[in-house]
Amino acid sequence: GRLAANPVVNSILSFIVNVLRSLPFIILLIVMLPLTMLMVGTSLGVLGAIPPLVVGTAPFYARLVENALREVDHGVVEATQAMGGSTFQIVTRALLPEALPGIIAGATVSAIALVGYTAMAGVVGAGGLGDLAVRFGYQRFQTDVMFVTVVLLLILVQILQMLGDWLVAKVSHR
Repeated sequence: GRLAANPVVNSILSFIVNVLRSLPFIILLIVMLPLTMLMVGTSLGVLGAIPPLVVGTAPFYARLVENALREVDHGVVEATQAMGGSTFQIVTRALLPEALPGIIAGATVSAIALVGYTAMAGVVGAGGLGDLAVRFGYQRFQTDVMFVTVVLLLILVQILQMLGDWLVAKVSHR
């Protein structure tokens, strides 16, 4: 019922997004091992973590962008159409600027989720803080390493959230 609506494509993509969003990331990592091997030649390390990270994060972010675009007042689109705006102009001059704070907020939430995903990817050999926490903090019972890892993750998430909030305030015109 909106601009350039395509109910068939929308329902198919919505189903795919819902399926991918419902899988816990650690299970997605394991399920994608054969596909990851096929795509990048390894399922270990940073390279092996990239495909599951993309597949885990993209649908989540897509849903957040969809919600941000849906929140744009339909009157803005109608006004742009009334002024003779093309579909491209409506998207670039009305929808995206109006939805930009929500899109940035969604990117912030996605980036924070990605921090958690990358920590989980450390369990399957992707390295990083997750690997450090598991191999040294958990398996070797070094609680000080685990504590420092948790503190670093909290600091990273706090920085991402503050940056995202600042950007949202900067582009918001309400």
